[in-house]
Amino acid sequence: MSFADVVRGRRSIRGYLDKPVPRALIEEILEIAMRAPSSMNTQPWNFHVITGEPLDRIRKGNTENILAGVPDSREFRRGSAFEGVHRERQIHVAKQLFGAMGIERDDKERRQDWVLRGFRQFDAPVCVIITYDRVLDDGDDSKFDCGAVTTALVNAAWSRGLGCVINSQGIMQSPVVREHAGIPDDQVIMKAVALGWPDETFPANAVVSTRKSVEEAARFVGFSD
Repeated sequence: MSFADVVRGRRSIRGYLDKPVPRALIEEILEIAMRAPSSMNTQPWNFHVITGEPLDRIRKGNTENILAGVPDSREFRRGSAFEGVHRERQIHVAKQLFGAMGIERDDKERRQDWVLRGFRQFDAPVCVIITYDRVLDDGDDSKFDCGAVTTALVNAAWSRGLGCVINSQGIMQSPVVREHAGIPDDQVIMKAVALGWPDETFPANAVVSTRKSVEEAARFVGFSD
């Protein structure tokens, strides 16, 4: 199987085994990830790696707040709701996931539980909160750099047999996350990565999202062929 075939088969992991991830393995993954490039070598990223009781408190606080209607307090701006083709892609992958899980359109209870999984960090044994230094908040380079290191983190974890979901639901209630993860005020919370050993029997883990083709995404200028 070629590397391209492997990459095409990648998927987000939304179901995890109840099995701890060794700290040494996470440190190895982070060391690899932090070779990602950054603007002028600023390396604006920080990682808050959470497991056990502190993570359970974040799950509980996130879930209680969302069910109580507490407004989203995400620190990294989300922008307006998706429209057009971007909304279509969002709906398509949701249909793939609901279909795999056997969740019917009118099954409000199971649909809500599925949404709450995100606020629980998909019940993964580890959550990695990515932040950047607030002093750099007035530019876009640091956000781009944190996106690069997050992708590198996921690739490194994947190469070691772990599964990940990059998500925002787990950090939407930022006061909860700050309190239980001990994140200082001089850092901005950007993203979360749910991390753990994949449960291969979990139906949604078999879902592979469809992707734009190279022909759709790329323009080649100046090539003779």
